[in-house]
Amino acid sequence: MSSNIDDAFIKQFQEEVHAAYQRQGSKLRATVRTKTGVRGASTVFPRVGKGTAAAKARNGAVPVMNLDYSNVECFLQDYYAGEWVDRLDEVKTNVDERNVVANAGAYALGRKTDELIIAALDTGTKEAIGTAAGTTDTDGLTKGKVLLAFEMLGAADVPDDNGRFAVVGWKQWSQLMAIPEFASSDYVGTDELPWKGTQAKRWLGATWMPHSGLTKSGALRFCYFYHKTAVGHAVAQEVTTDVTWHGDRAAHFVSNMMSQGASLIDDGGVVRMRAAE
Repeated sequence: MSSNIDDAFIKQFQEEVHAAYQRQGSKLRATVRTKTGVRGASTVFPRVGKGTAAAKARNGAVPVMNLDYSNVECFLQDYYAGEWVDRLDEVKTNVDERNVVANAGAYALGRKTDELIIAALDTGTKEAIGTAAGTTDTDGLTKGKVLLAFEMLGAADVPDDNGRFAVVGWKQWSQLMAIPEFASSDYVGTDELPWKGTQAKRWLGATWMPHSGLTKSGALRFCYFYHKTAVGHAVAQEVTTDVTWHGDRAAHFVSNMMSQGASLIDDGGVVRMRAAE
């Protein structure tokens, strides 16, 4: 086989893995605060507290807000996903077969990205549980839990600026479909009907999406209502691919890798909705 085919195979593989990761690899990366180009084993996300405005006397000094500054350190870890590809012409030159392997590596790294973000969400302490609101752990994801989480974000002055997101399990997505305010065009209009697709929809000023990787503790699935700035995702190395030939195996080894981390920045910007499953 000519070296031209080898070179084309390697270049296409690298491009396809990167494209697949960007397209479908991670569902949650776009929903959090992302910092790229990190140097070193860790980075910090600055956290700024609330400021207070005050009046001043004529010609007097402008009052200082006395903002509370702090930093949240985020540690990064290296992750790899490799696969052997035999030298058979059918595998190397057939686009569909090449895409199968490329997508597998990209999706594996994408799931790891989401695992890091979900682990950061799991460190939050605010939960939409209250007897007064009629929310208990014996229920699934009810309208009461959603509204309580919505209320808690508002009470914490979390901005309603199109930066709010909610991620739920597939069981909970089905339960939301039974809530008229979520699934009926009489409430959300025809453009936001979840029946049109299951990737995401807008409701209560937030983007809602189902996810299969949310933490399950016993019989409880942890779902989240949060703001984009409440979670930080750091990237030292974007998804890259290295393809090397191994003559003893008569195959190429495709190594996909990345270096990333995630941390909770603002505990008040994340509300957990525990749902029985």
